[in-house]
Amino acid sequence: MAAKVLFALCLLLVFIAESQATKVNNLFNVMNYGATADGKTENSAAFLKAWRDACNSNGNVTVMIPRGTYFLKQIVFNGPCRGWTNVIIDGDLIAPTDPSFATDKWISFRYVKNLIVSGQGKLDGQGSSAWEDCNKNHNCRPSFPISMTFDYVTNGYIHHLSSINSKGGHFKTYGCENIRFTNVKISAPGDSPNTDGIKISNSNGVAIERVNIGTGDDCIAIISGSKNVLISNVFCGPGHGISVGSLGRDDGEENVENIKVRNCTLSDTTNGLRIKSWARTLSKPLKASNFVYEDIVMNNVYNPIIIDQEYCPGGTCSNKDPSHVEISDVSFKNIRGSSNTQVAVNLKCSAKFPCKNITVNTIDLWQNRGVGKLSNLCSNVNGASYGKQNPSSCL
Repeated sequence: MAAKVLFALCLLLVFIAESQATKVNNLFNVMNYGATADGKTENSAAFLKAWRDACNSNGNVTVMIPRGTYFLKQIVFNGPCRGWTNVIIDGDLIAPTDPSFATDKWISFRYVKNLIVSGQGKLDGQGSSAWEDCNKNHNCRPSFPISMTFDYVTNGYIHHLSSINSKGGHFKTYGCENIRFTNVKISAPGDSPNTDGIKISNSNGVAIERVNIGTGDDCIAIISGSKNVLISNVFCGPGHGISVGSLGRDDGEENVENIKVRNCTLSDTTNGLRIKSWARTLSKPLKASNFVYEDIVMNNVYNPIIIDQEYCPGGTCSNKDPSHVEISDVSFKNIRGSSNTQVAVNLKCSAKFPCKNITVNTIDLWQNRGVGKLSNLCSNVNGASYGKQNPSSCL
């Protein structure tokens, strides 16, 4: 039922957003506000002037960033605005090379209702300097700027943008309602640290469709408070796969529920479909429930299907406790392709809160040359298997 409601909301959002995009009454071109497309002049003042005039105008408005290269430091586009706001980015936006030019965000949209962001341009985070510093420290967990964030945006439609070489992540939603990404292209080297493609946090009703992601961390990361998420027709690789988590590191996190991933391809990733939680005690258990993964293709993927409730990156956890994240009602259906690890399906659940109602239906995974015979592992998990199981199911 929840999936049907989400699908209907997405269709309604697309119809409204696309219809509004064709009914623009007011155009605010950043060039008319003093912007310079030479790749050197800092343009945040001009961009903000255009945004403020557009945001304060009645009716449907467009902020236009025409072709060219625009140097841009940290900028926040604040709402609320009076009508539908359409931001067309046809130029290339480049960030400073200094990793510390901003805190954790480069370009932000905040408190905006009815927002469209699109265009043929690209966001260039110029992340190589940040990665170089981080790669010298293998335990590096920096707060380098995310290229574009959406905070408390309601009815958002992001399409046909490209993001390359982000210093931190590429896109992030926080506190959003009904937001959709389509035909977005995300690219960073496979060894670039912490460059998540799209991160979803405390958001309800997120759709990610027809998106191509190659990066150095999770292609898509679904974390605390995410609900009613639909991911379809996504290509992921390189990267760390499509992940729920990590969850359960700190008290105060919120439940994650109703996640659907379908018709996706993962290629040369270090994980496939992953749910991960910290081996830590919480004052109140956290719930992760109602996940559906179906019609997924794996090409040369490490850990094609993995639930890891002993997550501890870098081996920094001195005292491991059973995870206090309760995982339940998870379905893996029609998953096929090649594995780069001998353990193809690894369901490693919490001894304190075992996984409940985990089903695997029609799984066909085979080993790459030299990997050896595949197997599955289960611990602290209750569930069932149906249909073809290659390798043999441990449920």
